[in-house]
Amino acid sequence: MTKKILKLNAISPLADEIFKDYEYSDDCTAPDGIMVRSAQMADYAAADNLLAVARAGAGTNNIPSADYAEKGIVVFNTPGANANAVKELVICELFLGGRKITEAIDWVKTLKGEGANVPKLVEKGKGKFVGSEIYGKTLGVIGLGAIGVMVANSASSLGMSVVGVDPYLSTPNAVALTSKAKLVSSRDEVYKNADFITLHVPLNAETKGMINSETISKMKDGVVIINNSRGELVDSDDVIAALESGKVARYITDFPDDKLIGVKNAVCVPHLGASTPEAEDYCAVMAARQLTDYIENGNIKNSVNFPAVSLPKESVARVCVLHKNIKEILSKILNVISSQGINVANMQDASKGENAYLICDLDEIPTLEVLKNIADISGVIRVRLI
Repeated sequence: MTKKILKLNAISPLADEIFKDYEYSDDCTAPDGIMVRSAQMADYAAADNLLAVARAGAGTNNIPSADYAEKGIVVFNTPGANANAVKELVICELFLGGRKITEAIDWVKTLKGEGANVPKLVEKGKGKFVGSEIYGKTLGVIGLGAIGVMVANSASSLGMSVVGVDPYLSTPNAVALTSKAKLVSSRDEVYKNADFITLHVPLNAETKGMINSETISKMKDGVVIINNSRGELVDSDDVIAALESGKVARYITDFPDDKLIGVKNAVCVPHLGASTPEAEDYCAVMAARQLTDYIENGNIKNSVNFPAVSLPKESVARVCVLHKNIKEILSKILNVISSQGINVANMQDASKGENAYLICDLDEIPTLEVLKNIADISGVIRVRLI
């Protein structure tokens, strides 16, 4: 039976070729997989056969990932696919932070109709928009994932000093980070030393409201704060107060809210971070490939609610088990298989928080009874035979 993929948003046509053997549309019912960008899925009625949701982007706040894990629905994202697009916007915003470019452009528009007087008026009025260069200034990067590392490297090449912090810095990102960047152990060290601060962390219980009156008080006077991650990382009331006092020279965000719009020295960008055709293409292709690899082979890469587990498929049968990360469950699953005299050719199991995933390649196809016995084990969420 042909598998179905539902599009909840417009997706780059580059994904069409990847789904050429699927029913792929924006109106199919009971899909096996879903491709989504910004659509809110909290109230989406997921059918029992839904295997996975792939977000063509990094953030998954629009998807109830924890609830889906309980139902055995894997949620994918595409970290790094839009990294260059966001990096370029951040670099642009560094210049917007140092110089009063947006105000100057708006002022020039008021000169329309002045005719031959425009050049003279420009020379007379430009002094109101004097700014500062970023060269030689210190950029603090909070969060050194794919985007944060690219921002740090580009800023360094522009002559900025870079200090960065990330307690979860991965080995690949540590290798990719410029040797000129200084790694520090706490955000407070970034707050203390940075002239510009850029945020590249996920929104969670730990990071929500991390930029507030207390943390702002630790920053340099006249600091520029750039937020292209999530609006809720910053307490809007506190940053507005800091803008009014001059403690913060500028707050630039890709996530405007009603309080910030029109506030002096708040530069509100309408969520343009990944709004390039190149980024949309990269995200769509990455999401589509991850979704098809899971549906066809059971491999998981870049899931936010289950661990990464991948194996080349070389045996006649593959059993995939989404399960809770609890003691003895793996041995119970293997006991069911071995009790039927089935040889395990290869296997891999990994955990991520409360959830875990097992891929088990077998030398023969297990019976429906074997699959049912595995499914009946306490802590098993979902069993699939490929």
